[in-house]
Amino acid sequence: MTRSVSVGLSLAVSIAVVTTAVSISAQDKYAIKVPDGLAFAEFRGYEDWAVIAISANGGKIAATMGNPVIIEAFKAGVPDNGKPFPDGARMAKIHWTPKRQEAYPGQPTVPGTLTDVAFMVKDSRRFADSGGWGWAAFEYDAASGAFRPTTLASRPPQANDAKCGLACHTAVKDRDYVFTEYGKR
Repeated sequence: MTRSVSVGLSLAVSIAVVTTAVSISAQDKYAIKVPDGLAFAEFRGYEDWAVIAISANGGKIAATMGNPVIIEAFKAGVPDNGKPFPDGARMAKIHWTPKRQEAYPGQPTVPGTLTDVAFMVKDSRRFADSGGWGWAAFEYDAASGAFRPTTLASRPPQANDAKCGLACHTAVKDRDYVFTEYGKR
């Protein structure tokens, strides 16, 4: 074997080893789930869903996104029309710490560091004992680039099973447990 072939082969093997190590060490967020089985994977593609609303709460800014099922329900007047959301409706609420956009003269607030993602899914059979909804919340650790289910030690404290949102969302039981309002467009 010639020296250049040997060096080329060594380089190719080294690149393959590094690439494999990086892909093994990177977290697959879609592999994690909360107790009772509500998985991040059930919300695959949430990053591209339509925006339902934006909000600010607890020093964070958020975008609430919805899958096509919940967007169509909102457009049809749910829950203001007294009807419940259909099974299959899904929402994702993405929270960031706010930061100032320095390049813009008015310095508007824009998303800074990702802090967490919370999910809701309507499945009347699976979650019959929690208003038909299942919840999941995942904290994001910017240093590691990894998500983990929230706990009672999280800020805000949150149980980490599929019924974790029921206590809070009972306040809007008459809106089918949904706080978010679909803004006029």
